[in-house]
Amino acid sequence: MTIRIFRGKASIKHDVDRTHPESPDRLFAIDDQLLASGLEMVCEHADATPIAKAYLTLAHSPTYIDEVFTQAAKIDEAAPSNEQDVVWLAEDTGLVKGSLTAALESAGAACLAVDWVMQGHDRQGFCATRPPGHHATYDSAMGFCIFNNIAIAARYALQTYALKRVAIVDFDVHHGNGTEHIVAGDQRIMMCSSFQHPFYPHSGSPVLASNILSVPIDAGATGEVFRNKVAHWFAALTHFKPELILLSAGFDAHAEDPMAHLRLTEDDYYWLSVELKKVADTCCEGRIVSALEGGYDMSALGRSVVAHLKGLAYQVAKPAL
Repeated sequence: MTIRIFRGKASIKHDVDRTHPESPDRLFAIDDQLLASGLEMVCEHADATPIAKAYLTLAHSPTYIDEVFTQAAKIDEAAPSNEQDVVWLAEDTGLVKGSLTAALESAGAACLAVDWVMQGHDRQGFCATRPPGHHATYDSAMGFCIFNNIAIAARYALQTYALKRVAIVDFDVHHGNGTEHIVAGDQRIMMCSSFQHPFYPHSGSPVLASNILSVPIDAGATGEVFRNKVAHWFAALTHFKPELILLSAGFDAHAEDPMAHLRLTEDDYYWLSVELKKVADTCCEGRIVSALEGGYDMSALGRSVVAHLKGLAYQVAKPAL
């Protein structure tokens, strides 16, 4: 078992407003907890590289992709000395200098992680990059997301490694509407999704297609409720037999997070990660790629990522001879 953490150098340059909840501080908080826990020294590390523009069409329309590039170029041309000029792609999703590179690195990290786990045995990759991706639809930015990193990675894995089945598990507190929008009906992909409902972005129930397994959860639900509601995922995933498991790893369902109203703790993220690792060990030689989505209380986010990675490091004890 080896966990490799992928980071994008431009991730901290994507900073539309210091009051915006999706800020570079999120990555600093994760790094602090990785150091404090000792995981920083145990895990491997790699730099992300920007994804080639052509690969973005695996999940997005060429028209939308060109619009993002055009808007990013306008920032450079209009105010080369002003790092804070913002072009808003959506009400809550903006571009500043460095944002396009950060978004390309975020999608690139997910695909690099796919390459890495597919080229070895019992490997897990974690993409500590931003912006997140699961709200980005086929043709629009949304919810802090520019490109849909996990949907791109899923299609990239299917295309590059001739896989027949890939699973996506999204446990962010907000429904991954963009991912569902992109993969609905693609029977090569099984998507399991848990989210507070009704809640932003007010989607996810009913599901769009038979390859989607959604778990809406009422506000105020505890970790025990969460565990009971998602427990059927593991048998369904094992039956599906994915050749790769991809995670949209959002940690904003934590009880301390200000953006939502579920009551999960680090123990719940550890439990979920262990159970998913067991499925991966059974179905796909332990291969998991996890990409950061939400999580907006800095301390809770860092602690939850540590718990998540410890869960992905889970090993079944071998019987004594």
